[in-house]
Amino acid sequence: MQHAVRSRAAIRTGLTPVPRPRTPSVASLMDADALRVLHRAARALLDDLPDLADRLVTLLQEQEPAYRAAITKDPTATWQEVHRSLRHSVASLLDPRGAREAARRCSWRIGATRAEQGLPLDALLHAFRLGGSLVWQRLIEETSRTAPEDVRLLVHVAADVWNFVDEHCTLVADAYRQTEWQLARRRENRARLLAAGLLDGTSRIADLPEAAQALGLPEQGRYVVVAVTGRHPARSDAARAAAVASGTRVHWHAGGEVDYGIVLVGTGDDGLPGPEDAESGPRAVLPGVRIGVGTPVDGLASVGDARRHADTALDICPEAGGTVRLADHLPAALVVSSPELGRALAERVLGPLLRLEPADREVLLDTLTTWLDCDGSAQRAGERLYCHRNTVLNRLRRCEQLTGRSLARPADVVEMTLALTARRLLHN
Repeated sequence: MQHAVRSRAAIRTGLTPVPRPRTPSVASLMDADALRVLHRAARALLDDLPDLADRLVTLLQEQEPAYRAAITKDPTATWQEVHRSLRHSVASLLDPRGAREAARRCSWRIGATRAEQGLPLDALLHAFRLGGSLVWQRLIEETSRTAPEDVRLLVHVAADVWNFVDEHCTLVADAYRQTEWQLARRRENRARLLAAGLLDGTSRIADLPEAAQALGLPEQGRYVVVAVTGRHPARSDAARAAAVASGTRVHWHAGGEVDYGIVLVGTGDDGLPGPEDAESGPRAVLPGVRIGVGTPVDGLASVGDARRHADTALDICPEAGGTVRLADHLPAALVVSSPELGRALAERVLGPLLRLEPADREVLLDTLTTWLDCDGSAQRAGERLYCHRNTVLNRLRRCEQLTGRSLARPADVVEMTLALTARRLLHN
């Protein structure tokens, strides 16, 4: 008998399986039946959509206080919004692909509109979840009424329904937050423009109420402007904290080189801010930070004058840093307010001194400045300059001879004081 021989290919690959006809799975059949039941119930909901909208508006009024106020204010608009949202949602159950984009646009518009109206986001999300629960409940009710034996099939589409609700909650939240961010940016930009107008003195009287609201300050109040500048890396934070006491009502306006604080201050018996107020509030100053504090003005309409006062105080402030209150340096303020006249005064009074040899000039100017700082005491000036009082007196007599002024005459002392201030501040 001849032996059967198997080919190597047959040994290597084995027998070829016989194809079998494919049959639909039980799950596929159940999904198809579930969709049929879902679509039948959804079509019934579309036919009864006004009643569905009424029920959701009632639920919102009962369960969501924020919507209760919106419904009271404009019930028609709220009902139309609810009706439109439900229509798109139920239509998406019937035709997910065809109705998806329209439903998404509808939810996005609702999120953006409610953000503009100031409705809280959690109230909006609660409304969408209530809507989803109501639709699901009505789907079950409708199926129970028409075909009770099919209610169990809705379990197979429950995930799709609730995924739709979650998707639109996320969508409406994104629209809300984006619109909220845009509104905040517009408010910030508007507040910046209004603050700039106040500080420039170009605000219209009609804009003052809006400016007061945008800046959170009363239109009629007592104000001081604080100017802050310097090379400190934390100028926008630490320097501001050094310029104005904590707890003070202030609106900060950031500039390119100078930050301005519009500070609301109280009034003491003399009409000036008391010691607890911001006008006397700057404390320890950071190295290199310069702070100029203007004089008080009444009302937001006068903030432009207050800013000019603060700029003048800043001009007086030493380059190394420090705080200058304009009220404490009014003579110096007069000088820097008119630099041409200040330079002319310095040249007229100190000209002969300024033309001396540098070493001789600085000795005489330092002696004269120190003597004035010591209230005209040669003894104290000598102690500060490390020389005898007679040396101080001799130098002062030489200053009198060169300038033609007498330090015994008050008018001449005033001229010389202002001239020295002009030289120091105006870099003569």
